[in-house]
Amino acid sequence: MIPVSFDYQKVKTVDEAIAALSNDNSKILAGGHSLLPAMKLRLSQPSKLVDIAAIASLKGIKEEDGEIVIGAGATHADIAGDKLIKSKLPFFAEGASMIGDVQVRNHGTIGGSLAHADPAADWPALVLAADAAIEVQGSNGKRRIKATDFFTGLFSTSLQDNEIIVAIRIPVPAQGTKTSYQKFSQPASRFAIVGCAVMRFPDGKTNIAFTGVSDNAFRDSNAEAVVSGKVISNDSIAAAAKAAVQSVNILSDHYASEEYRKHLAKVYLKKALQAVA
Repeated sequence: MIPVSFDYQKVKTVDEAIAALSNDNSKILAGGHSLLPAMKLRLSQPSKLVDIAAIASLKGIKEEDGEIVIGAGATHADIAGDKLIKSKLPFFAEGASMIGDVQVRNHGTIGGSLAHADPAADWPALVLAADAAIEVQGSNGKRRIKATDFFTGLFSTSLQDNEIIVAIRIPVPAQGTKTSYQKFSQPASRFAIVGCAVMRFPDGKTNIAFTGVSDNAFRDSNAEAVVSGKVISNDSIAAAAKAAVQSVNILSDHYASEEYRKHLAKVYLKKALQAVA
């Protein structure tokens, strides 16, 4: 449980962090709750850690130009307790409060979780359901990546090597929008064996996203098509559950078989839809 030797650099600005990433084997250190365990197991062996925890511009939560902007350095606890989030994106506060334990929530960051892209992490499903954009910055400047384009596979994203996440931007939901995040947790780690995030807009449009089910979090377009624009009833909920997770490769491991995980996905989709009915 001892990592290989590495250099360490603490930076105070995003530009400084990007410059420090010029070494191909450098890694960003934010909260460290995903990276450090991997290093101790020698699954990750960076030659240098670039600590971005002191970058003030990466912190904070605000409403700006019709968007809710969450700094990549905002901790899970910051988000769980934020008044704006509780008011406009309650399932973000709900999901954040389910992550790990108190220590993890106080130090782990939303940006770090998204960049790590663990297939059982909570944030990927939440940002997908919220139609979020991931704002990243690299040596060529800033760009936005739609959440639906961000997660590309197991622990992989569309981030380039010299880019870091600087913010998560979510369109302010219309008044009357309902949200829910339902999760079946692994009891020790609190990661999602299955997690389902739903955002239901006043016009009936319904976004449905899953985590823990496949190699990466995903929007379930089949289930969305069944309930979007329609009254949520027992029949439509049952139909959405029947249509769900039909076109994905479902994980099977020592926590849950493929069959059981598929069953859980349908059960937790039903719970989420009932919550926004």
